[in-house]
Amino acid sequence: MVENIKNIAVLTSGGDAPGMNAAIRAVVRACSFYKIQCTGVYRGYQGLIEADFEPLDARSVRNIINQGGTFLKSTRSKEFRTKEGRKLAFDNLKANNIDALIVIGGDGTFTGGQLFSKEFGFPTVGIPATIDNDINGTDFTLGYDTALNTVVEAIDKIRDTASSHNRLFLVEVMGRDAGDIALNSGIGAGAEEILIPEENLGVEKLLDSLRKSKKSGKTSSIIVVAEGEKSGKNIFELASFIEENMDEYEVRVSVLGHIQRGGSPSCFDRVLASKLGVGAVEALMAGKTEIMIGIHHQKVVNIELLKAIKGDAKVDKELRRVADITSV
Repeated sequence: MVENIKNIAVLTSGGDAPGMNAAIRAVVRACSFYKIQCTGVYRGYQGLIEADFEPLDARSVRNIINQGGTFLKSTRSKEFRTKEGRKLAFDNLKANNIDALIVIGGDGTFTGGQLFSKEFGFPTVGIPATIDNDINGTDFTLGYDTALNTVVEAIDKIRDTASSHNRLFLVEVMGRDAGDIALNSGIGAGAEEILIPEENLGVEKLLDSLRKSKKSGKTSSIIVVAEGEKSGKNIFELASFIEENMDEYEVRVSVLGHIQRGGSPSCFDRVLASKLGVGAVEALMAGKTEIMIGIHHQKVVNIELLKAIKGDAKVDKELRRVADITSV
């Protein structure tokens, strides 16, 4: 145990994700268990700059494991992108006798945390929380499982009306750079086609697929489209193109939007958050820094923050193969 770790700060940054509150809870209660003071930082890195701090104890985080969002709030800070802003954040941490920092968020959060740690030698550990599941080195990020279940439930309801009216529905889900939500929810909801940013299916191939579906006897179809997929300039242009070229289909568009980020976290996300929160505190106690606490093959693992920051998204080829087989 590193004896000089007596006060750990925790913040959430970037887009919110179900499970963030559960992770905060785990961090605070791990600190309490190990007799370490814990300080909550409101509004992410901007809160560091403005010293928006509050001491937290085990009772401060009661009844939040089931809540979506983050009670510490989240915002993006332009000022933290400057060295002057980061220096002010460092000075505030030292002035408040804070010895280490846990940051909960995605690649932007990790980029800021890694740079801050490197510049000032300040112990920093990351917990991956983003519904896109696009962080390297961890099998799952917080919020991903909950978002998947939200999407599948929504598509199930959309399918009811699609079947009733023999309609084709384009359902847009989140995933600007990664198609994990689209691919997995598409399989789970029985979509006829799945469009993701990592692939460029193209509109002609999409039409061919729809014609085959129609010929096979399907009277309605669901196409799941990740927001970063660019077969058209946007999903509405894609819908218009399909209608112009396949008048046998009545096309409708449903953009699920931010509903995917909200809601009570799933049991999986609550358990994952608890594991990662405890792991983050124990990593700092062991003297580790500039790492992310992830999960791989159901085991908690430590990954360098630089390696964790997302690179090129890769398609799970086995999942894609399964999707192609089961959509006939």
